Amino acid sequence: MTGARRVVITGSGTINSLGHDVPTTLAAMREGRCGIGPLDLRDAERLSVRIGGQVRNFDPQAHFDRQRIVLYDRFTQFALIAAAEAMAQSGITFDGEAGEMSGVVLGTAGGGLGTSDDSYRAVYEEGKNRVHPFVVPKLMNNAAASHVSMTYRLRGPSFTVATACASSNHAMGLAFQMIRSGMCRAMLTGGSEAMLCFGGIKAWEGLRVMSKDGCRPFSATRNGMVQGEGAAVFVFEEYEHARARGAEILAEVAGFGMTADAADIVMPSTEGAVRAMRTALTDAGLAPEAVGYVNAHGTGTTANDRSECAAVAQVFGPAAERLMISSTKSMHGHLIGATGAVELLACIMALREGVIAPTIGYEAPDPDCPLDVVPNEAREARVEAVLSNAFAFGGMNAVLALKAA
Repeated sequence: MTGARRVVITGSGTINSLGHDVPTTLAAMREGRCGIGPLDLRDAERLSVRIGGQVRNFDPQAHFDRQRIVLYDRFTQFALIAAAEAMAQSGITFDGEAGEMSGVVLGTAGGGLGTSDDSYRAVYEEGKNRVHPFVVPKLMNNAAASHVSMTYRLRGPSFTVATACASSNHAMGLAFQMIRSGMCRAMLTGGSEAMLCFGGIKAWEGLRVMSKDGCRPFSATRNGMVQGEGAAVFVFEEYEHARARGAEILAEVAGFGMTADAADIVMPSTEGAVRAMRTALTDAGLAPEAVGYVNAHGTGTTANDRSECAAVAQVFGPAAERLMISSTKSMHGHLIGATGAVELLACIMALREGVIAPTIGYEAPDPDCPLDVVPNEAREARVEAVLSNAFAFGGMNAVLALKAA
């Protein structure tokens, strides 16, 4: 893109089932540790799916006072914790004009689903005629983005993207485009999700795409996805601004592609995924052979895994034979609207540390997925460019391309 500004990442933060911060999460990815386990939630015995990537040992009072906890759904709490870590690492400030030239774009699919679940219980199960006056401000999908913008006085574009499992990739892609165009100087971006409540799991059970025993992407023995929860937030910043203040650059956001299948509400389209990956590569000015690693959408469902592998083979051609592709959902679960954001951590790790996160739980090869899926153990390999895929229900596809700093 002629005259476009370069965009870099200067801060990252997370909380998810692998860890309550970035260092712990990356250590788990390097070790191939699994964060999926038995669900600890009300009425779990009424569920047929009783496992998930739950954030354990989480105490909101360790992070927020009582007055704020009343205002924050769990997904908002996660977003604020991740944003605080990203801000601390970046060292960026938003005083004066900087706050007017910076904003927030976060992705979520369920928003304050826990608040909705609790409120429905109060009215329908417990017979109450009133709910808490803050129910609407807690459950609205833009709550997390709004509270992040208020916390850091970000007065530029601030909003939420909801495109199911592609939400955070869409959010980060839009943040990238706004900085590249000159509209903004910096953005806090990523995603947050907290759908692991009784109503959330029960709804997903109806789709019959959930595994009862584990997430095994690309393995012939896979039998479905496993939900997770958490958040990841990043500081995206204009390169010259970051360099002028001496910030450490984690990676460069080089390109973004987004497409719609316009075909089926739940079945993925290979053609839509192909166009999204090709668009991201073209936008980044990258040839397929320049990419060393793809963080796959890799949900562990038969339809998604086969469709994605076919798309990767089509996009990369002969280069697919040496391409590494893995799904970290096997470790942290599928965080729906936040999943792309947590997965971006694995992409940054690959570029900065030369460590490729594995696809754990892999038991047997599937002839329809004949790619190097980095089975079960992390691998040391130097890569200069990566793609991060997100392909969502509704036919929403969003792919980010990153380069080493």
